[in-house]
Amino acid sequence: MTTPARPLWEGRTLALVGIVLVAFSLRSAVASLSPVIDHVAEDFTVSSVVVGLIGAAPPVCFAVFGLLTPLFERRFGLERVAVTAIALMAAGMLLRGFAVDSVTLLAATALVFAGVGSGNVLLPPLVKKYFPDRIGVMMTVYSTTLAISTFLPPLVAVPVADSLGWRVSLGMWGIVAAISLVPWLTLLIRERSAPVTAPAENVAIDPTDGRHDVQDAVAVATGPISTAPANPRYFARLWRLPLAWALALVFGTSSTMAYVSFAWLPTLLVDIGGVTPATAGLLLSLFALIGLPCSMIVPIMVVRFQATRPLFFIAVGGGLVGLLGLLLVPSAALPLWVSFFGLTAIMFPLSLVLLSIRARTPESAVALSGFVQSIGYAIAAVFPLLVGLLHDTTAGWQVPLIVIAGVLIVSIPAGIVAGRRRTIEDEWERRHGRW
Repeated sequence: MTTPARPLWEGRTLALVGIVLVAFSLRSAVASLSPVIDHVAEDFTVSSVVVGLIGAAPPVCFAVFGLLTPLFERRFGLERVAVTAIALMAAGMLLRGFAVDSVTLLAATALVFAGVGSGNVLLPPLVKKYFPDRIGVMMTVYSTTLAISTFLPPLVAVPVADSLGWRVSLGMWGIVAAISLVPWLTLLIRERSAPVTAPAENVAIDPTDGRHDVQDAVAVATGPISTAPANPRYFARLWRLPLAWALALVFGTSSTMAYVSFAWLPTLLVDIGGVTPATAGLLLSLFALIGLPCSMIVPIMVVRFQATRPLFFIAVGGGLVGLLGLLLVPSAALPLWVSFFGLTAIMFPLSLVLLSIRARTPESAVALSGFVQSIGYAIAAVFPLLVGLLHDTTAGWQVPLIVIAGVLIVSIPAGIVAGRRRTIEDEWERRHGRW
């Protein structure tokens, strides 16, 4: 029996604030560095290889911690691991402002993304845990916050670096991450002091029902639903499921587009478009800004109208048009090509909401989130470094752009499979019997 969805803030305001603040930190940590890399290079040498390594650091760390985080979550619980991840993010972002050479900059960046990698895995299950009756709404809030925190840092990074220095420009984002510790620490303290209560009923969500975010999840009276730690058997089973691999490849394509852009788009635009670094930073913000309306619309379109495949093809088509424009006529309409390429951002909120609705329970969602993000980020880790090497080898951007377009084309079969209206449990039971 279901009950009506309750207000987002009823009994779970701290979780709502915590999710928003952490989501903001996840992307601001990534998007705040590349616009000021020229300022950093004025103090110490930052080679193309180092830039490529810094661009590859996020997906590498995300892949590693995507595998480790479900194990940590099983041992310590969602909230405790989330607090640790946030602390790593805050410390790394602050330390990045004190870097003295490319090695310390890379080390601080790796620390940042160790925390971000865990946070990426944990936030979808946290949404499912605290907001089982509002999954569609909360995934919209979550992905919108990610979009805002993607376009805002490039917009302000260069002006702050010009006026206050690149160290302030990089380090100030650590303050936001530190503030996001407060709600989760408060929840941990409350959890320790709260009396034990009967667990709420876990309900299997039917992914074919577009109304499940309001009507197909049991709304508990206060706080989160009761969840068990991720079962390692769930994670092992995912390796045998085409649906899980399809979700990982879609997520990997999304991450490849994002992290190649964060690492190289400003430099690429300066080289092929003849714009200034400040203008290139603004165009990177434009690229990220396209993700804002996508993050608002995509979860609703997927949850209510099951529009997974049409949205995926819009993302791929837009990305290919943008890359073709950059390849053939970059100076004719640079903002237009960047905007088309920015449509690849559709795949990110699409992947996030699929992590929630392609699993029946929070426990299997943790396993799916870890699997998809570890595989997806492992794929994405290759390309920032590869693009840098191809650029240095060919002394141009034509080959790197063709390779990026190839990634979009290869992802098409995965997008078709990801659009199947079933859960990982459904697929396992079809193939192997009881989940």
